Amino acid sequence: MPRILAALLLAFSLTGCISRLPFSSWQPLFPKDGIPTGWRVGTWNDVSKPADGNPIWRVEHGILIGGEPRDSWLMSEATYDDLELDYEFLLPKRGNSGLALRAPSAGDPAFDGMELQMADFRYNPEAKPSELTGGLYRALAPIHQVYVPERWNHCEVRLRGSHVWVRLNGAVIQDVDLDTQTESVRRHDDTLAVPLRDRPRRGHIGFQDLSRDKEHVRIRNARIRTPVP
Repeated sequence: MPRILAALLLAFSLTGCISRLPFSSWQPLFPKDGIPTGWRVGTWNDVSKPADGNPIWRVEHGILIGGEPRDSWLMSEATYDDLELDYEFLLPKRGNSGLALRAPSAGDPAFDGMELQMADFRYNPEAKPSELTGGLYRALAPIHQVYVPERWNHCEVRLRGSHVWVRLNGAVIQDVDLDTQTESVRRHDDTLAVPLRDRPRRGHIGFQDLSRDKEHVRIRNARIRTPVP
């Protein structure tokens, strides 16, 4: 009996950050057509500032479409810590987008929060693996590269404590404990950002559009659920 109890306690200690609370039912992120409510638009490298050209993100027939001109984030007004997200995305030929996770109200989600990258290979042929779809931008490459160009891709994300889990098109591409990620990464201006271990554990979510050629990312069937207090 003592051995069984010890094993149960060990199992709980290893998985407690994953299953400590039950989760709510799924809620759609963009339930109505038109300009999304409960969201705001910020520029690509500092979400506290307005984006150039006043791009307007909109939902048409249930599909979220990035704003013109490019270079903006659509950020949630709500903040989250643990969550589950499920959505599909479609990138144009030279598409570049991202999913902001636990991002603060100011700064660049890619370095001040976390960005799960969504980028077509043709956007930047010299991109490193961590700068392509499924990477935690510039910090951690995906386990597998399973992005399908110019098709709808299905993404599932789980954040629970320090654990990040991502599945794309049925393949697990991230399964990491952030507390083990101690390496600093370089921002676009070549200054250092803090390691993933030290990024916020609560913040906003959002979607980015940096796509070229006046084409835009599309998001559909986006839904979220969170722990029940």
